[in-house]
Amino acid sequence: MTEAQATPPDDSDAGSQKQSPSVPPAGSPEPSATEPPAGTQKPSPAEPPAGAQKPSPAGSQTPSPAEPPAGAQKPSPAGSQTPSPAGADTRGAPTLLPVATPARTRAAVAELLRPQRRLALVAFAVMVGSTAVGLLVQPLLGRIVDLAADRGSADAVGVTAALLAAVAVVQGLTSGIGLSLISRLGETTLARLREKFVERALGLPLERVEKAGAGDLTARVTADVSLIADAVRSALPELARSLLTIVLTLGALALLDWRFLLAALLAAPVQVLTARWYVAHAVPLYALQRVAGSAQQQQLLDTVGGSSTVRAFRLEHEHTERVAERSQSLVALMMRGVRLVLGFYSRLHVAEYIGLAAVLGAGCWLVSRDAASVGTATAAALYFHSLFGPVNSALVLLDDAQSATAGLARLVGVTDQPPPAQPARPAATGDVEVVVRGLGHSYWPGHPVLRDVDLTIRHGERVALVGASGAGKTTLARLVAGIHQPTEGSVLVGGAPPAELGGAAAGRTIALLTQETHVFAGPLADDLRLARPDAAEGELRAALARVDALDWAEALPDGLDTVVGDGGHRLSGAQAQALALARLVLADPPLVILDEATAEAGSVGARELEKAVARAVDGRTALIVAHRLSQAATADRIVVMDCGRVVETGTHDELRAAQGPYAALWEAWSDTRDTGS
Repeated sequence: MTEAQATPPDDSDAGSQKQSPSVPPAGSPEPSATEPPAGTQKPSPAEPPAGAQKPSPAGSQTPSPAEPPAGAQKPSPAGSQTPSPAGADTRGAPTLLPVATPARTRAAVAELLRPQRRLALVAFAVMVGSTAVGLLVQPLLGRIVDLAADRGSADAVGVTAALLAAVAVVQGLTSGIGLSLISRLGETTLARLREKFVERALGLPLERVEKAGAGDLTARVTADVSLIADAVRSALPELARSLLTIVLTLGALALLDWRFLLAALLAAPVQVLTARWYVAHAVPLYALQRVAGSAQQQQLLDTVGGSSTVRAFRLEHEHTERVAERSQSLVALMMRGVRLVLGFYSRLHVAEYIGLAAVLGAGCWLVSRDAASVGTATAAALYFHSLFGPVNSALVLLDDAQSATAGLARLVGVTDQPPPAQPARPAATGDVEVVVRGLGHSYWPGHPVLRDVDLTIRHGERVALVGASGAGKTTLARLVAGIHQPTEGSVLVGGAPPAELGGAAAGRTIALLTQETHVFAGPLADDLRLARPDAAEGELRAALARVDALDWAEALPDGLDTVVGDGGHRLSGAQAQALALARLVLADPPLVILDEATAEAGSVGARELEKAVARAVDGRTALIVAHRLSQAATADRIVVMDCGRVVETGTHDELRAAQGPYAALWEAWSDTRDTGS
């Protein structure tokens, strides 16, 4: 079980100033007010504390040169990043998830449709029959015109009218059946695509997701899926019917007289050129719109997620300008789309006038030479006029199709990602020792975060990492957890690099618990069973009891059946962390990594959580990024970091006696506690 935060590392200090907590992710409880760490002063709303760094535009603390800014990502290889929309600020831009090529997108759709070939053939046959029946309307109307011109009998007109009514009924029934079959085909295919997307998205390495940013993945799973779903439900059936109508109507014109078909086809060059011009401009434009939408959503997530920090440092104007910049970029692209569509329609109208004039001219010429009757010429004109709707619909639906194709390419880009690798080594279930040798790591070349770190954590040992913000504590913890791959040196967990354990095996070996714990919407018992699906109720209660959470869990309105998370009972920050600790107990990994897991609780809640943490990690190997020095003091060993290096290591008493960096931190923390700050 890995509970990893969805933001890049932000190494918080132990015994130094910490920013206000950010808004939790959707579905998670709002944390209780967090007091600053002991040994610090609470920031005033107007000004940052003395010596604190001004937060970056993303609303998080600007780290020292050793740490990457929050929200910034390690640069991708040249040419691998999706281009940003025109006018967008690309500084610190995330490396977006891949987008499939048009050829790969078509191949992926064919693969999804392959299991539904029989349904597709039946739907196609029914739609062909429905369209063919509908094409009988124009000849029947032409027959009525001829009967009127030749003063035919009323009975003949009545029979023709009855046939028209029968055609309408048959076409209505078959059209309804065909459209329902096409809708079923589209919905089934979309469901399989959605399932595959979720499967691949959940299997993506956390480092890859973080590089892309939450906005990119969120936009794909919401806006892109919604766009494709709308196209499948409305555009796909209408497009299928329109294309069949066009093809069969042209065939009917040829049956009337090949010269009518030739006249009608005079409009085709204009329509083909219009379609090619539109597609050439629409495909890249809609791709840019999707990227701009992702950038806007990412900026909104950053601004709202860091709203407390933004308000504390009076950065509302700066963040509003950044949101406006992203929005204006998207609006500019949308207006380009509007102008593109207007040019598209104007060209289509020219094609309609050319074709209709040609068919009417051909009809007059044929009638004048007795090569066709007035009724036949009327049927031909009606045939061409009936093409206005299908042709315009088909070409207009190209607009929806191009937009949906851009979204589809973004989904296929994720579904084409390789599945999680099978573990090269089995998960460690017994004694686990962590060995770090010569470890170095950089998010950007030439800007090392860690330098020459050597560390051994014996089985069952609890090691606390302390140090100022930007010291590299969180980065070291995430490297041990296997979220990032080290630039230099090695990390061995149970004798194997975390990457060789594979996702599932690593989850059974390593658990990472951060301050940003997510509470999933649903019954509390189901939330606990995420760690162990087959856990009995007694095991759930035992896990809660071990972390002192059973009393408040049973006091909920429906006990363990109480719905929590989004739309349910709201849990406090301390309760959410206790729930995560209970899941940790159920998962029972041999190695636990805690990255400021008690930071979101108040002072009283933090003391209780520290006791719960001690019980949850008892008997396990534990690496703890300590937010409060009281938590570090109870560890078996303390590792002090500064500027990416280990500068001190030893027990609490040994380090205090050494009068080094840890002793200075402890003295400052103790003095602040004594003054009651």
